[in-house]
Amino acid sequence: MEKSQNGLHAEQIQTALTGNAAAKSALVASWGRSMRLYGLQPDDERRPTIILTDRELREARERLGSLISTASASLDRLYSAVGGAGCCVLLADKNGVPVDRRGYEGDDATFSKVGLWTGAVWSEESEGTNGIGTAIAEQRPLTIHRDQHFRSRNTALSCTSAPIFDHCGRLMAVIDVSSARADLTEGVVRLIGMAVSDAARRVEAENFRLAFPRARIVMAEGDPGSERALNALIAVDQDDLVIGASRSARQLLGLTDENLRTPLPAANLLGHERDAAADFAAAERSVIQRVLRRANGNVSVAASMMGMSRATLHRKLKKLGLN
Repeated sequence: MEKSQNGLHAEQIQTALTGNAAAKSALVASWGRSMRLYGLQPDDERRPTIILTDRELREARERLGSLISTASASLDRLYSAVGGAGCCVLLADKNGVPVDRRGYEGDDATFSKVGLWTGAVWSEESEGTNGIGTAIAEQRPLTIHRDQHFRSRNTALSCTSAPIFDHCGRLMAVIDVSSARADLTEGVVRLIGMAVSDAARRVEAENFRLAFPRARIVMAEGDPGSERALNALIAVDQDDLVIGASRSARQLLGLTDENLRTPLPAANLLGHERDAAADFAAAERSVIQRVLRRANGNVSVAASMMGMSRATLHRKLKKLGLN
């Protein structure tokens, strides 16, 4: 008897796990976790294994705090770019639970049937290799295309996901774009991958800025072509001390939570060490120039405003080259 499509897929996975590819392929490693660590079977037809109750979903959304509203505009832009290709856009928490969604109403029945809906658990532990769950497990952007999925029933899907890390560098959420269209080309999938990664970086950067509302946000220098340099953000307080660093900045600069507990001058960290005396002189020059403008150039009035004698101000003006 000819084997079913599900049986062939299960056989493909089993063959890969017993062959040489198991030691070389990240995909096969994920298949191995699915089967050996989580005890899943490719031909299990249950869909999906776990669905949260309304209360559990509400609690999952609450745990994300303001991220859902922070991500909203980026999710809207992403959907406007990919929705026409028959894709839905999902924001999932770090447990693999979609908590927000964008999709065309005409495709809702299809996506609901396969479980690409809010409240369905798409962790790797629950569903095996899939876009959301495997992006969480490996903490990197990736695409799981059709028969790369572990479960046979998910092989009609193409799922592209990218993680979002919080202001302390910890995994917070995942953005996913999924499609059930059979005519989705590899070229389109690559473009979707770029759009998803860009949306995740935008959300991550905005969330970082909101976490340090009174700080100056600067970008750490690195190789322009490096992924790490794309979102390497540093939060600097009014005393020019580093008070926060994004995950990319931590990786780029070798920072840890322990490093950041101690006040760290931004100039030292970013390789812009300057002479303290020169900095003080520049600051003093700026103050004097502002006061002189307010005094319409009158040195006597300016000296009075700064609480010093006219002679003292004249000496400072000469020293700073402002006379």
